[in-house]
Amino acid sequence: MKYFNPTQLKRIEAKKKQLNQYRPLSPALVKKLREEFNLLMTYNSNAIEGNSLTLKETFLVIKEGLTVKGKPLKDHLETKNHYEAIDYLYSIIDKKNVIKPSEKLIKEIHYLITSDTLKREAGKYRVTNVIISGSKHKPPLPTEISELMNKLILFWRKNEKKIHPIELAALVHHQLVFIHPFTDGNGRVARTIMNLILMQKGYPLAVILKNDRKKYYQYLSLADKGNVAPFINFAASAVERSLDMYLNIISSSKIEWQPLSVLAKKFHFTQKHLNFLSRTGKLDAHKEGRIWVSTEENIKSYLASRLRKNKNT
Repeated sequence: MKYFNPTQLKRIEAKKKQLNQYRPLSPALVKKLREEFNLLMTYNSNAIEGNSLTLKETFLVIKEGLTVKGKPLKDHLETKNHYEAIDYLYSIIDKKNVIKPSEKLIKEIHYLITSDTLKREAGKYRVTNVIISGSKHKPPLPTEISELMNKLILFWRKNEKKIHPIELAALVHHQLVFIHPFTDGNGRVARTIMNLILMQKGYPLAVILKNDRKKYYQYLSLADKGNVAPFINFAASAVERSLDMYLNIISSSKIEWQPLSVLAKKFHFTQKHLNFLSRTGKLDAHKEGRIWVSTEENIKSYLASRLRKNKNT
């Protein structure tokens, strides 16, 4: 706790407690939050590394499967891979299994993030020297990576219950980018692993914004020299921003769930058709007991999506 701004830490703990009081959240709200934060995380994390897709274009690539004219194929593939990697994190958290820190886990995350862009090198440590553009830090030699990664895993395991999750997440993040074990994708992997540590402790995805890129690299550079406090507090600010967003969405989400039989009459559908859309995942809906329920907003969203697809065919 010695690195934290005590006032900020107190605020974060209060907001985390408030979020826990809302739990368990409805399946629909969980889905909405995850989709929104996965989109934000994918866009910002890729944009920090130079991906040219805008937030809207990122949405279209992920949700509509569209190809954005004039944008590199690599940017589309990075977007798809990153979104799938965050989905994988959620699947791990949902299983509620104890997640053991390991090199295998980090390599799996790297493979998911780079599987369509690195091909042969995805999920494997680099075997060549690398230079980090715009940084004075010279990453370790390839022959040093295995030993350094082993030390990082031991540090992670040793401190899981000893230091605050935000502090641990930030320190593991920094060490990963310092070691730079992969030829590409190190930053994206580090930000993903940081969030895995946070999510295990009930925090939402902490999104480091593209607009904060300069500060982000500045604080990482200070951490390289042994001054880790600024980066830890920077990470804490990202966590607090996500908590604020979560609480705002939850508190303003006055969702009126209605049986599909009621919604069918309002929108001139048959109940049978809405049941089919719900079962196949085309309509955002869930069961309350034995009855499928959804909202007017979800029906409108489905109709808008169908209209967009018709225009593109």
